[in-house]
Amino acid sequence: MSHPLLAAAATTSTARSLTIVLFIIFVLITLGITVWASRQTRNATDFYAGGRSFSGFQNGMAIGGDYMSAASFLGIAGIIALSGYDGFLYSIGFLVAWLVALLLVAELMRNSGKYTMADVLAFRLSQRPVRTAAAVSTITVSIFYLLAQMVGAGALVALLLGIKPGQTFLGMSAGTAKVATIIFVGVLMIVYVVVGGMKGTTYVQIVKAFLLMCGAILMTLLVLAAFRFNLSGLLGSAAEKSGKGAAFLEPGLKYGKEVAGNAKETFYNKMDLLSLGIALVLGTAGLPHILTRFYTVPDGRAARKSVLWAIGLIGVFYLMTLALGFGSAALVGGKAITAQDKAGNTAAPQLAQALGEKYLGGSGGGAVMLAVIAAVAFATILAVVAGLTLASSSSLSHDFYANVIKRGQASERQEIRVARVSAFAIGAVSIVLAIFAQSLNVAFLVALAFAVAASGNLPAILYSLFWRRFTTAGATAAIYGGLVSAVVLVFFSPVVSGTPTAMFPHHDWHWFPLSNPGIISIPIGFLCGWLGTVLSRERADEAKYAEMEVRSLTGAGAH
Repeated sequence: MSHPLLAAAATTSTARSLTIVLFIIFVLITLGITVWASRQTRNATDFYAGGRSFSGFQNGMAIGGDYMSAASFLGIAGIIALSGYDGFLYSIGFLVAWLVALLLVAELMRNSGKYTMADVLAFRLSQRPVRTAAAVSTITVSIFYLLAQMVGAGALVALLLGIKPGQTFLGMSAGTAKVATIIFVGVLMIVYVVVGGMKGTTYVQIVKAFLLMCGAILMTLLVLAAFRFNLSGLLGSAAEKSGKGAAFLEPGLKYGKEVAGNAKETFYNKMDLLSLGIALVLGTAGLPHILTRFYTVPDGRAARKSVLWAIGLIGVFYLMTLALGFGSAALVGGKAITAQDKAGNTAAPQLAQALGEKYLGGSGGGAVMLAVIAAVAFATILAVVAGLTLASSSSLSHDFYANVIKRGQASERQEIRVARVSAFAIGAVSIVLAIFAQSLNVAFLVALAFAVAASGNLPAILYSLFWRRFTTAGATAAIYGGLVSAVVLVFFSPVVSGTPTAMFPHHDWHWFPLSNPGIISIPIGFLCGWLGTVLSRERADEAKYAEMEVRSLTGAGAH
């Protein structure tokens, strides 16, 4: 009879080997796609917008691949597994947000712009100040989002390599292995963008969306089969194993807690819940890497179709996060999840291992299932970071370099060269910041990115599209006002300091009581845009607004 420790070691070794092999296969396939796409990239339209050659279905798949990030697969499953009912808020918020994007921005942005969000803002406003502000906002939002993906990658590799605190692998501690993974993912994302541009990134996202949906469907079916397709049994078992009883299935365990005898803290908890919900619903319509996807289709009608496909795909996936989260709680248990990763980011891969052991023949089957789902999670991370890096590097090159520094005189070749250099710089900054953010849940990090996007980008976009009097001063005030207020409030919130799970847990300089700034910073962004306009002596160009209105609604004259 084999010793259980030896069996566990063999399982870990098998999982490591399988995961490494599958991951290498995926990377080689996607690098092949990227190299092929680079040969099809002949001009700026190909690099920034994939030649506007993708159909509504293809772009819908790519949007799904871009949107269903590590936050969706790892973070939401982890939050539901640890916090029950409250964790599902993320799934609902992320999905409902697409209705705002569909009804208010998708078709209008496609018809009005060329490559980036700033193209829409600069259509009837002064080029240089508006494009500068848009570039700053795009980079800030993208970096917040990139942090989430890289933190997810670090947590995943520690699980795959079987490294827990106090253990080593190839001479690396758990912390060192996470840092090495973050650097590796950062380097890969730079390669995808620099070599493949939008075409390569889009095909990588389509492949990733297919893999993620297959993996999620398989795990959902196995979870339901474990409880004989009895949802009540699944929820009951999850509540029992969570150690929190009936409270696990009721609101208030994580958000909106009522603290007996402390009305002030109860109020702050309720406001934090409301703030998170507002940020989740409004944030998608201001995310730069999502907005750039609308320019990869031939016209506004295709943009609308792509959003409808994306909503269907994303909606099905977020329903499955219920099974993944509650299944993790029931079959893995909260203690085992937090023992591996305090923020719960490894709940879904741990569930995959448990399902493999149950249905695929013991520890060997668990290793196979863990390897497959881990490879899918890595694919998820790589595809999303590529899209984010492309959006921010495109904004730096097209908006800031070509139209601010070169005043529209840069050649397409110069623009693309600067975009590639920018990808290196943005990747380096993201790698450094992600190393400090490893203690945070990735879904929560994405919620912060949503809050920043909704605070700075969304007010400027909506005012520009729908308010005739809107001016350059209003646009810059909206972007900088919303952006600065969101970032400052996050910096002085419990997310960064003062709590055990903060980025700097041993320091405390926080004075803002809420973890998500949206309820304050989003109204500030809209207010700044309005004040900047009404206090400015600048007169709006009504002829340009009329032209933009016709173009946005009909597509006449669109690129």
